[in-house]
Amino acid sequence: MKVVIPGGSGQIGTLLAREFHAQGHEVVVLGRKPVAAPWRVARWDAETPGDWATELDGADAVINLAGRSVNCRYNAASRRDILDSRVHSTRAVGQAIARAARPPRVWLQSSTATLYAHRYDAANDETTGLVGGAEPDAPEAWRFSTAVAAAWERALNEADCPRTRKVALRSAMTMGPDRGGVFDVLLGLVRRGLGGTAGDGRQYVSWIHDRDFVRAVAWLIAHEEMAGPVNLAAPNPVPNAEFMRALREAWGIGFGLPAPGWLLEVGAFFLRTESELVLKSRRVVPGRMSAAGFVFDFPTWPEAARDLCRRWRERRGRGQEIALSGPRP
Repeated sequence: MKVVIPGGSGQIGTLLAREFHAQGHEVVVLGRKPVAAPWRVARWDAETPGDWATELDGADAVINLAGRSVNCRYNAASRRDILDSRVHSTRAVGQAIARAARPPRVWLQSSTATLYAHRYDAANDETTGLVGGAEPDAPEAWRFSTAVAAAWERALNEADCPRTRKVALRSAMTMGPDRGGVFDVLLGLVRRGLGGTAGDGRQYVSWIHDRDFVRAVAWLIAHEEMAGPVNLAAPNPVPNAEFMRALREAWGIGFGLPAPGWLLEVGAFFLRTESELVLKSRRVVPGRMSAAGFVFDFPTWPEAARDLCRRWRERRGRGQEIALSGPRP
């Protein structure tokens, strides 16, 4: 099988490329800069069809992950880049598929669980979930994120490629032990005694173990009946207070300094990011995948956290762990 991954030079793209390559598939990553990798890397501009479009002709699957990181302050320039990088790259992929003599049979397009409303009362699945943006007390930055997600999926839906099945991956946070990922950042807080409750701790955290994420992507490629929006999230989201407590227990630390909402806002300002990434309640469940028979290897957070902590230690080694974190609290 030939798998093409536009925007695949980041953590998630590398995770997928590594797994497909290990299984013996032909992997091509499209990136703005050439990098050394065990698989082939081709250059693209993420805006217009070019020479890179030939890679899609005859491919079996395309997994488009392109889009500027949202880990920044939402000023005017950043907002424009966040929106344009997603919409333009999606349109370019769609145009390349439309022009292919042998278009790929499936196009998996990155989206986000941030599309759903901030809520505590019930979980959001693909059928009954509430799309965000209309919450009466939601900050304006949250509305922007929802609008970006909607525009992202609209660009996918508008692409004219009738011979290619399209799937919108409404992904929760992918938790893996690789350096610089979400789990690495959260564990860094725990290791330094800062991994307590964020805000009031009631906001739900939706997540997916990295191995389940890879399995789910492969499963979606194989299951031709799956098209349209699909939630990629473990079936048991938990409130932030419970999420952080389980992570501390998995690492073996009993205390974590809490961070009230006002402090998170101040910290987000100085770190040049947005508090939405921590304070918005993302209660998302994989309704369609569960109904279709997909079984998660890590359905609950405590067991996932234990596995991830074990793998994190194995990759760093005891000596490197001490050098990075200093004495444990």
